[in-house]
Amino acid sequence: MQSVKISLTQNDQDLLQTYAATMDGLADYLGLSYEIVLHSLNDLEHSAIKVINGYHTGRTQGAPITDLALEMLEKISRNDQKDSICYRTVNKYGDPLWSTTIAIRGSENRVIGLLCINQNLNTPVSRLFPGISFPSEESYVSAQKKETYVENVDDMVSQAVDEAVRDVADMTNTLPSARNREIVRKLYHRGVFSMKDAVVLVAEKMEISKNTVYLHLRRIKSEETTKH
Repeated sequence: MQSVKISLTQNDQDLLQTYAATMDGLADYLGLSYEIVLHSLNDLEHSAIKVINGYHTGRTQGAPITDLALEMLEKISRNDQKDSICYRTVNKYGDPLWSTTIAIRGSENRVIGLLCINQNLNTPVSRLFPGISFPSEESYVSAQKKETYVENVDDMVSQAVDEAVRDVADMTNTLPSARNREIVRKLYHRGVFSMKDAVVLVAEKMEISKNTVYLHLRRIKSEETTKH
């Protein structure tokens, strides 16, 4: 499995700058209803190296990578997901978004960055593109994924833990240790532990020791290695 946070070669940096230059023309073509974000995996805590129309999610240059982007990278590393994915999500203002995340590969075929495009579906696109029929907002609600847009990593980890806790809320007849392990498993699959100090942040949020988090992670990795 590729480590998510990586060191970039000069060729990798040049490639990302080529994508950054391309974004301006892409934004002119797509219009103001689209947000475009370029992430570098060299610094996950400040991965957004270029943001256009960031008002759709409240992000600016230097924002951290999102939980959903980390989850996609985890899937790519397991070779069960192609290098791009389209999904429905909602921004922090409640607007529905139609999004795509594209992996950027550099030297030695490593994923070195992500190009993310979000279309705000509350924009009157029918007026921008007459003659084209777009699905109604209601058609996007049932299969929405939730992506967490935050200003710092602590908030992202905190919200990811809250969501994982809600996901295992029905395990009422299970020992607390088993519930905690399932919470850690969900966070692991979402790539949360790729973030710096994530174990400490998760332990504090869950009110357990970091050694307990490490123990759950070792068991989860061992179980999944055995399955494969």
